[in-house]
Amino acid sequence: MEDRKQALVSRLLQYALIHEVLGIPYNEIVIKRTFEGKPYLECSKVGVEFPNFNFNVSHHGDYVAIASEPLCLVGVDVVCCTEPEKEPVPEFIENFSSYFSSLEWDNIINTGTSDEILVDFYRYWCLKEAFVKAVGSGLAYGVDKVEFHHTNWTNISVKVDGEPLTEWRFWLFKLPERHWVAVARGHPRFATENYKRTICKAEFDAEEYHKGLNLPNVAFVTRIIEQLIPVSHGEERPTMQDICSDCLHLSSREA
Repeated sequence: MEDRKQALVSRLLQYALIHEVLGIPYNEIVIKRTFEGKPYLECSKVGVEFPNFNFNVSHHGDYVAIASEPLCLVGVDVVCCTEPEKEPVPEFIENFSSYFSSLEWDNIINTGTSDEILVDFYRYWCLKEAFVKAVGSGLAYGVDKVEFHHTNWTNISVKVDGEPLTEWRFWLFKLPERHWVAVARGHPRFATENYKRTICKAEFDAEEYHKGLNLPNVAFVTRIIEQLIPVSHGEERPTMQDICSDCLHLSSREA
């Protein structure tokens, strides 16, 4: 799926999610972006059930993914484990070695066959992307300082500058056709200053926060594009120009 089509589907997903979760009419949905490019809902109608409603989108290969949270920060990243066309796998991943800790890099290059190396590379990559997208910074965060630990890709945890972040949770899902998607859920205090201005609460008592942190992780639901097109039920619908007003400005990787 080419970038412009992915950007359009991304925009449709954002509108559909906000409409379904919050019940806001399509024509009243206003989506903006922080300086770093993270999308957010500009709205005062979120309510006490969703004090920090936020969402994140990602697209790569054949999939566009979206995830949202009512209280915690959320980041999502989808990757397609495509074979490099112009160079062997070891040479391809070497271009990105500076983004990984020494432990992660050793795990990647010693995992087995070239295909297994490529898959592990993408697994680590999408976890890192999900984390930095959750905090709202993108790769400017310094992902080499973000080190992931796991047990056969379950019980995933993270350290930043060697310090464990116990207030974060991570999930990794396998999708068809060699796609993987990672979801990060974490404390709002880690958000960039620009992104903190878009949420209502950055501090919680431990009990309140852990209720949000330990919410069940709902499985992804597959939608086709036709299911994302707004259907009028007596309300004014946004035009495709409204929905896609900034689609052409989206990069091939959503913030």
